[in-house]
Amino acid sequence: MAITYYAEGVKFPDIKKRVTNDWIKRVAASYGKKCGEIAYLFCSDEKILSVNNEYLHHDYYTDIITFDYSENDVINGDIFISVDTVRSNATQYDVSYKQELLRIIIHGILHLCGINDKAEGEREHMTACENEALDMLINKS
Repeated sequence: MAITYYAEGVKFPDIKKRVTNDWIKRVAASYGKKCGEIAYLFCSDEKILSVNNEYLHHDYYTDIITFDYSENDVINGDIFISVDTVRSNATQYDVSYKQELLRIIIHGILHLCGINDKAEGEREHMTACENEALDMLINKS
């Protein structure tokens, strides 16, 4: 099991890796999953647009792209996060950058756990799951 973090072309976000890793494992366990190999890549809008174009054939910016390589109950994946979009979303939603970053970090894990957000009603469910996960970090339950 390894959760790794990288930054490409951006300043590495101020996150506590040990606390974040513990939180990610607890959230995954709450869905009956174990963490395998999970890599976070913090990047710029331009990098995430490039990834979106190359691998998903989408021509737009996004805050996160999750590549899921999970097998059975072990979650594995590569998670690209645009810190530029996270920063602008934080302003738009009137929350702190750190709060929005944590929401997006766990958003990727929720995708790996099987939570989707594309179809009608799924976005609301994802938001509820994000909120529950954020409560787990705050309350250390």
